[in-house]
Amino acid sequence: MALLTTDRLTVRDWSPEDARDALAIYGTPEVTRWLSPAMNQLDGEGAMRATLEAWERNRETLTPPLGRWAIVRNSDQRIIGGLSLRYLPPDEEDIEIGWQLAPDFWGHGYATEAGRALAGWAFSIGAHELVAVVRVNNERGAGTARRIGMQWVGETDKYYETRLNVYRLWPSDLTSAQEDELRL
Repeated sequence: MALLTTDRLTVRDWSPEDARDALAIYGTPEVTRWLSPAMNQLDGEGAMRATLEAWERNRETLTPPLGRWAIVRNSDQRIIGGLSLRYLPPDEEDIEIGWQLAPDFWGHGYATEAGRALAGWAFSIGAHELVAVVRVNNERGAGTARRIGMQWVGETDKYYETRLNVYRLWPSDLTSAQEDELRL
């Protein structure tokens, strides 16, 4: 079932049947090297299926807006990426928004489109702010955060005991980013 839909994308729950497509995302070093916490590259469809099954079991314990979802391209129904909203350690107070795309789909604005839609949904059901943590040299991730409308607030090692850039998004930032894009 779809959580939300944009002009080009549908965001929906992951299913164990998505293992092959998910592996094209989470099984590539170009993606996993930037994840926080660090995620080992999954080496096979079976490992990916087990991960998706764990995410499916965990879904029942999460209170919206928390969750993990697949990004599906509407034109061909291909799974091209994943999104997540989850609490950041250690205090589990800040909600992190995360996005990952298979490398074949980089550079088309899909992560920005999906991230904005997910943020808008999260704000519509009561989230007050969202945080993205981006590894220091991850220029692509930082660029996506800025295009979503997030503001850089500094570096920290508070989360995952790793030096990370922190970006924050408030509802007004999301609205401003969308209005700026319409003016272009």
